[in-house]
Amino acid sequence: MEKDLLEQFRTQLLGKRDEILSEADKTLADMTDQNNNVPDPNDRATIESDRSFELRIRDRERKLLSKIDEALDRIDEGVYGICEECGCDINLKRLEARPVTTLCIDCKTLQEQKEKSQGQ
Repeated sequence: MEKDLLEQFRTQLLGKRDEILSEADKTLADMTDQNNNVPDPNDRATIESDRSFELRIRDRERKLLSKIDEALDRIDEGVYGICEECGCDINLKRLEARPVTTLCIDCKTLQEQKEKSQGQ
C-alpha cells in the first residue's frame, strides 16, 4: 500500500482513538458530577437507564480501541491492508468503511457463514 494512503489511515485511526478517549473522559466526568439524590423513583429509573446505555456504548468503544491499536501496529509492521486469513490485499473500499478490519470481504463472508452454521 502506498505510504500516503497508510498515513491517511493512520491519521483517521488516531482521530477516532482520540474521539473515543475524549468521550470516555466526558462520560466519567458526567457520572461523577451527577447528584445521586433524586427523590422521584421515575427520574432515578430514567437516570439509571441512561447511565446503563452510556456504559454499554463505552464498552463497545473500549473494544474498538483495542482494534484501533492493533490496526496501528499493523501499519507500523507493514502488514496493514493484508488479509490475515488468505494473505491477499483487502479492498480499499472495505478499508475505508472499516479501517480496523483484518479480513478481506471473501474471508469475512466465509467466517460469518461458518459462525451462522455453527449457531444453528
